[in-house]
Amino acid sequence: MFRKILIANRGEIAFRIIRTCKKLGIKTVAVYSQPDVESRHVVHADEAYEIGPSEPSESYLSVERIVHTAKKAKAEAVHPGYGFLAENPELARVCEEAGLAFIGPRSRVLSRVANKLESKRIVSETGVPVIPGSMKEIRTLEDTEKEARRIGFPVLIKAVYGGGGRGMRIVRAAKELGKAFDMAGVEAESGFGRPELYIEEYLHAPRHIEVQILAGPRGRVVHLGERECSLQRRYQKILEETPSTVLSGRERKHLFDLALKVVRTTGYENVGTVEFVRSKDGRFYYLETNKRIQVEHIITEMVTGIDIVEQQLRMASGEGLDLSQEEIPFLGAAINCRINAEDPAHGFAPTPGRVTRFISPNGPGIRVDTALYDGCPVPEYYDSLIAKIASHGRDREEAVLRMKVALGETAVEGVKTTIPVHQMILDDPAFLKGNYHTQLLDRLLTEWKPKPWATSGEIAGIFLAVNRAALSARPAAPLATGGTRHWRLGLQERAPQTRPALYVEGL
Repeated sequence: MFRKILIANRGEIAFRIIRTCKKLGIKTVAVYSQPDVESRHVVHADEAYEIGPSEPSESYLSVERIVHTAKKAKAEAVHPGYGFLAENPELARVCEEAGLAFIGPRSRVLSRVANKLESKRIVSETGVPVIPGSMKEIRTLEDTEKEARRIGFPVLIKAVYGGGGRGMRIVRAAKELGKAFDMAGVEAESGFGRPELYIEEYLHAPRHIEVQILAGPRGRVVHLGERECSLQRRYQKILEETPSTVLSGRERKHLFDLALKVVRTTGYENVGTVEFVRSKDGRFYYLETNKRIQVEHIITEMVTGIDIVEQQLRMASGEGLDLSQEEIPFLGAAINCRINAEDPAHGFAPTPGRVTRFISPNGPGIRVDTALYDGCPVPEYYDSLIAKIASHGRDREEAVLRMKVALGETAVEGVKTTIPVHQMILDDPAFLKGNYHTQLLDRLLTEWKPKPWATSGEIAGIFLAVNRAALSARPAAPLATGGTRHWRLGLQERAPQTRPALYVEGL
């Protein structure tokens, strides 16, 4: 096992990796940009190094700076987390040349599957169904128009590299192609450093279902079940659950067989996720292979009891995969809610700033992965994800009920969050029946009116209670939303900063 690793990421996922490393006795090296100097992962790592300014291209996306820092710190390996350089073959290659282990697939494997078009071509040759579309890049608007006419509208323009819904645009008519082509290219370039695009058929009301896999040496591969990821806003996952509500036992086995076939065909290794869409008529189409740990991996950990980060580390260190399919349990159901620093009432505009108060939920079956603490900043330069709240129950109904309680217990003050959206989803009849698809949430949001966190009468009551308490020099009674569970997290020795909160209007 490794003695020291560098984590080439930030925030929640960096902190989560640190947690497993501490369990295994592995020392950790954090890297941070200038705005992240107060981040929780910086405090809890054994060592921390600044790697550049706020711009990702000059810090978290700089292969040179990350590898230089790893060598300087005498780390043995680099863990990329998710996002940034996690799926970049260049980072893996440079690590290999520098004598560093890359905690993920080797560079040649990454190169083979990082290109979605190449991966699509390889798996289609083995008989795995793929979504109809172009099998080569669309380099010009003319190419795009030609392929769109061949496929038939509506179509999707997608980034060849990267994922997470970025660099993706739906086009319903020819007149929309030019703008969509330009915007998708710009987004792909800024998010992944690669502008290449391709185009494919737009499926109506599909389900998005992924299979978590562990791929060890010598072709040993197991799956950890599926995750339903169909609740999306503009192709960004919002809520995930396991198991899927739509699959029969026969369909589930077929899906697993397809996923394992993709892994073996492409020679994939380490931890990954094979993503599919399920059409309304029940057909599965291969979408892509995510070559990293997923944001939503925590619900798989909750139903299987397997630490996926630990498996990444063990396989990358040469210990191999010491699990058989038969010994992997699948117990109960789990739900993950992605909490973003965004304002749902104003077009989901990011709300960077400073978290003045954070209260985390707890209780049976609840897990919270976050780097938040009272007084922590939320920079405007990076992804708006600030926390993941997951619930586990003996069945789906119990997982839903526990999540409702958990969201009601959560308090994040100083920035707006998407918690109200999750509360709306959990009350939606289609969701409760398990009868939903990738286009449902966008439709629901067009009709949804966010409710204030408290009525005017409640706000007046709180105001009076607080002022009476202040006048009498007695502690204020705990608020119903927060109870007495108010504590500081992280950076215990550092006084809160007094710099004004950041807000970038219109982002």
